[in-house]
Amino acid sequence: MPFCRAKKEAYVIKCHLSTLMGQRKLKVMDVARDTGLHRNTVTALYKETASRVDLEVLERLCRYFDCQIGDMLEVIED
Repeated sequence: MPFCRAKKEAYVIKCHLSTLMGQRKLKVMDVARDTGLHRNTVTALYKETASRVDLEVLERLCRYFDCQIGDMLEVIED
């Protein structure tokens, strides 16, 4: 009897911070200064290298850009 494996679906989370910043011509230091977030935190999200994000960080960014979390993050099937 053949062994059946359920197909694993992989997802990635895309961060749109670079797009939001580009639309307003903002630099990482501008966002870090204005939100009080550490420059490294903003850079990791901008370059999409962050492995986790604190809810407070998302809240500050969403308030700053006047957007919803869904505007900042998107789940994409890999």
